[in-house]
Amino acid sequence: MKYISTRGNYQAVEAAEAIRTGMVPTGGLFVPEEIPVFSLAEIQEMAGKEYQEIAFQVLEKYLTDFTAEELKEAIGLAYSRSKFPVAEVVPLYALDQNQYLMELWHGPTAAFKDIALQLMPQLLIRAIKKAELDREIVILVATSGDTGKAALEGFKDLPGVKIIVFYPAEGVSKIQELQMTTTDGNNTFVVGVKGNFDDCQTAVKTIFADQDLKKLLASKGYQFSSANSINWGRLVPQLVYYFSSYARLLKNGLLGQGEKINIVVPTGNFGNILAAYYAYRMGLPVNRFICASNDNNILTDFFQTGIHDTRRDFKKTISPSMDILISSNLERFLFEITGRDAGKIKQWYQDLKEEGKFEIDRETLNEIQAIFSGDYSSEEETIKTIKETYEQYQYTLDPHTAVAVDVYNKYKAKNHDDTVTIIASTASPFKFAETVLQALGQGEIDNAKPEHLEDLQKISGLEIHPGLRDLGDKKVVHKRIAYNEQIEKEILDILQIR
Repeated sequence: MKYISTRGNYQAVEAAEAIRTGMVPTGGLFVPEEIPVFSLAEIQEMAGKEYQEIAFQVLEKYLTDFTAEELKEAIGLAYSRSKFPVAEVVPLYALDQNQYLMELWHGPTAAFKDIALQLMPQLLIRAIKKAELDREIVILVATSGDTGKAALEGFKDLPGVKIIVFYPAEGVSKIQELQMTTTDGNNTFVVGVKGNFDDCQTAVKTIFADQDLKKLLASKGYQFSSANSINWGRLVPQLVYYFSSYARLLKNGLLGQGEKINIVVPTGNFGNILAAYYAYRMGLPVNRFICASNDNNILTDFFQTGIHDTRRDFKKTISPSMDILISSNLERFLFEITGRDAGKIKQWYQDLKEEGKFEIDRETLNEIQAIFSGDYSSEEETIKTIKETYEQYQYTLDPHTAVAVDVYNKYKAKNHDDTVTIIASTASPFKFAETVLQALGQGEIDNAKPEHLEDLQKISGLEIHPGLRDLGDKKVVHKRIAYNEQIEKEILDILQIR
């Protein structure tokens, strides 16, 4: 399987090179040259398989330059019981006979990013070995909260790799910030940026495109790569849990062979729901995708109008991992939905760069609206949903999953659609304890503290996620703060390049 650029501006490369490189050097994102397809019989057979077996079945279709032994070893290390100390890597929780929460947060850092970012480092170090590189890989990560810690944990102490994470200072929860700034490891670096996530992400993309900087780093023995979902090696592991969850419903007799489902995903950067769309293109029976946004509802507007306009106020919300206005993976989705029209993608993203917006054609919008719906949940609605879900189902939602549940409830009320639905539950409620406590009637909590984890434990009856336990006792080791325009300088300083 070769990988090509969404903008038709780069030669086809093998999977290992796409993973090593991260982003197309000339602009654009790597996508597989073709999308493999499973038959309904093959999907039915997944019902009798473990998560690791399904992962291998999916990944071997895309990572064809990795041997079976390499893939099985990487998968085994990523999804070991020590990393995911639960009976199933991705459990399903039934709210009722039609709604199932796909719990993606049982990995080391209590967020769905772990599922990809435990495997991706294993793929990357094998990709480096294949190329016999004599350069050290420098992973650059822009995070809106969860990706940063998951990437730090996945790459920590890996030989031949340094990882630098940029997060919006004062734009993540206190728990998220402590998770990052207390990370140990001799190859981890964290920088708070005075700006929002889009500032961080744009700066990182600009650095990837800076050919002079790349030459300078190469002369010093370094090469950039990314752990954000712009890297195909980060995105492809996410396809697996949609097949796994569908297979679990089949196994439990909750679906018939070939029966379609709805998939609801709370998203900002569009990677998680894009993975679901790729699974659909591979044969997963899907009736409808429901894209859930918070008050930064740029995707909702896009699905309703076909206009992607970033010229709007950025809002800090109680679901900070979704506080994003520039959704990187929308580019991959548009490439696929237009029949892989690189010319359209190039023009739209040139418009975005020059004007801050683009508008797709009516034919493409009709194609999207035939299978996608988009809506958003306000902060007040999100808090209300946490409270009502707890009262009705005795289930504690985090403020991102609550966005998805609220949007799904709105969709169902409007469309009277009783299709079996999987809702992506993207984070442990303990990561956002202050918001959840407030929603459950504990009053206004302005200064989030690790002690609030114990308060939430008492109210919810849940065990504190092991990745968050004793977080307040850990030493803060990363104290770098920079303005957006200083990010390149920070990188050179970290690498001790003068």
